[in-house]
Amino acid sequence: MKLNGSIISGDFDQLNNEFMLEKVKHFSTESTLKETQLNNLYDFLYKNKDEADGLVLTLYDQMLIRLNQYEINQFIQDLNDIRSLYQ
Repeated sequence: MKLNGSIISGDFDQLNNEFMLEKVKHFSTESTLKETQLNNLYDFLYKNKDEADGLVLTLYDQMLIRLNQYEINQFIQDLNDIRSLYQ
């Protein structure tokens, strides 16, 4: 099932119960998120959503992606939408 959120996009594989992350903001990636990993990311963003300076995430331990507070909240909403798909 293809999902296009405000910050992330990818495919949810119902058979394997995992999300294949393809894009974060405008950066392409190929990462598979199991339910626990997605929940950990959600929890981290939720706990830090009020950071005045925003957050910086990394892709492949090299590419930095800056998120302002508005983008953090959009990311949280995208993840929340995906969380409802896990069985």
